Amino acid sequence: MISKAALVAAAASLLLAHPGQAQSLYGKNSAVVQISGMDYDRVIAKSNYTSIVEFYAPWCGHCKNLKPAYESAAKSLAGIAKVAAVNCDDEMNKPFCGQMGVQGFPTLKIVRPSKKAGKPIVEDYQGQRAAKAIVEAVKAKIPNTVKKVTDQTLDEWLNEKNETAKAILFSDKGLISATLKALAIDFGGLVSVAQIRNKETAATKMFGIEKVPTLILLPGGTQEPIFHQGEMKKEAMVEFLSQVAPPNPDCPPPKAKKSKSKKDDKATPKSPKASSSKVSSSEKPVKSTTPEVKDDTIPVPAEEPRPTIPVLSERSELEASCLNDNAKTCVIAMLPKDETSEAATTALASLASIHKKHRASHIFPFFGVSAANPLASPLISNLKLGGENEVHLIATNAKRGWWKKYSGQSFDAVQVEAWVDAIRMGEGKKEKLPDSVITTGEAPKPKKEEPVEQQPIQIEIEEIIEETPDESLATEPKTEEPVEDRPVQITPEHSEL
Repeated sequence: MISKAALVAAAASLLLAHPGQAQSLYGKNSAVVQISGMDYDRVIAKSNYTSIVEFYAPWCGHCKNLKPAYESAAKSLAGIAKVAAVNCDDEMNKPFCGQMGVQGFPTLKIVRPSKKAGKPIVEDYQGQRAAKAIVEAVKAKIPNTVKKVTDQTLDEWLNEKNETAKAILFSDKGLISATLKALAIDFGGLVSVAQIRNKETAATKMFGIEKVPTLILLPGGTQEPIFHQGEMKKEAMVEFLSQVAPPNPDCPPPKAKKSKSKKDDKATPKSPKASSSKVSSSEKPVKSTTPEVKDDTIPVPAEEPRPTIPVLSERSELEASCLNDNAKTCVIAMLPKDETSEAATTALASLASIHKKHRASHIFPFFGVSAANPLASPLISNLKLGGENEVHLIATNAKRGWWKKYSGQSFDAVQVEAWVDAIRMGEGKKEKLPDSVITTGEAPKPKKEEPVEQQPIQIEIEEIIEETPDESLATEPKTEEPVEDRPVQITPEHSEL
């Protein structure tokens, strides 16, 4: 019999072997499907259904706040659309998350089928982080193949391909529900699905409809209509229509490749013997060992210049931008003497990409501060940041008298952006900025003018942060959870029919 200690040791070794899985937000019993980058193509990209995929990191506070709403949305969309999540903190998934353009957490993307199998349309979800908003956005992206008919068009629809099976739903609603759209996808090419309102009196009388919703299966030809007697829920309706044919597989198998036509066979080049040119017996053809260079190579487009942020080397520049008593929030990278070090270049590149990404929303300015700046050493000393040969990333607000240090383990863009987002939302503990580093009165203007795209621009949310009481500088501010992040009770889907 295996001892308890042995079981604990085995479990610990599994956790160490699979750190990404151990830190996943969504467990096995969750309505959210936890997938990896390797699963995406098979589970999402080739699916007949619309999906929403969350790209997250387990340490991300916004991801944890989203979890209840995302779980609730997954339950409401069960059987209608797929709700999945990818842990981008897992080393195995990092390349895939980069390929999907993930630059912050959480990132939500809606994936819907296109006319080309396996080539879905991917869109960023920009709506509210609430269950109801997520559900409505996904439902709106579900392809609709349901035919809306009336008394005038019913006969035409019934006579079209009369031998094939059809299903018609009598409803008191004009809109087609997401459940019926998903049902039509299940039986696409097998059962033609239509919807008609109960106010169409001729059709209602023809089929003897007494209540709505009522689903009727027309097997085809002269066979009698079959009325659905079960619940108006997805599973029950799928079982009902399966009388004529099983539903389509979730991910259809790839189509077989067409064989080459006879014309292609004729177009094959002739053998050397049939060539009109003659080769003497003494001149034997020699196979070249040099690889053939093709002339049809695709030209590589010129690489766009990488975004940059200003590096301040003058005292007046730093004072005018961030360290006077009228200066609002700045993000500053204190650079070491070796500005070409890996840490320095990574930090600057991450800040530049984040600034460019959020430039349209007028984010606060980002700067690098050279070690040669006369204020660099005193600032590092007064804030007790540590060694001058290291990169220190901080945020300052001299007007409100606070500062905040980045404590991440690396300067990659994803983690830095999460820290910047927390600053924008006024989250996290702030330290008091020493009066000795703040210049009073109007600071001198910097000697050189900054490029237009890097000019410090104040945003509206900055004004919200400005109203934070001074007493909160040394304590953890209490942030009220946004209304849209709270789980919302969604009416069961079958009520839409």
